[in-house]
Amino acid sequence: RKVVLGGAGSRAVSAGSDIGEVPEQRKTPAPVEAYARALEGGLWALRGCPHPTLALIHGVCVGGGLEIAACCDLRICSESSRFGAPINRLGLTMSYTELSPLVDLVGMSGTLEVLLEGGLLDAERAYHKGFVNRVVPDGDIAEAARATAHRSAAGAPLVNRWDKKCVRRLTDGKGPPTEDERREAYEAFETDDYREGVQAFLERRDPRFEGK
Repeated sequence: RKVVLGGAGSRAVSAGSDIGEVPEQRKTPAPVEAYARALEGGLWALRGCPHPTLALIHGVCVGGGLEIAACCDLRICSESSRFGAPINRLGLTMSYTELSPLVDLVGMSGTLEVLLEGGLLDAERAYHKGFVNRVVPDGDIAEAARATAHRSAAGAPLVNRWDKKCVRRLTDGKGPPTEDERREAYEAFETDDYREGVQAFLERRDPRFEGK
């Protein structure tokens, strides 16, 4: 019912690529393209995940880590977190697929600020730029992430999937939804979870959703 991604420990979600491997792994455009395709496959799989996804960010979130976090539905970070993509200092570029979730998240201006300045944003600035949904004290990050994930998982699973699908569709640039797509938005009213949710509300109890 939910997916939570985070780093191991409090130092970083990801510090980006191992630059020591770059001279050997990415000498020419051909291996760079193969590397990018592998990374893009992971990013698109995360963006296409039907379940609610939450990035738990504690520490440094740079480069590929920033891209992964941007692919999640929600992002919560600790006060000591730092964000950026200082690739202009290395003379390399991101692929269009890598840039896409960042542009979708914070727009052209926010993405270019991170790329062109090449510095790191602190948690508060990242929040105001739209990179994260919430900033919490360092000692509270694990509990805050659990609570956020629990709230998402407590909802009807099928509705969470439909909500994600509809929002993605409205922002994919392919024009207005078709009639079939509009009708799909009403399918929730035929589910057992819909009937359970309404009944639970009337009975003033927590619903017991089964994803049916």
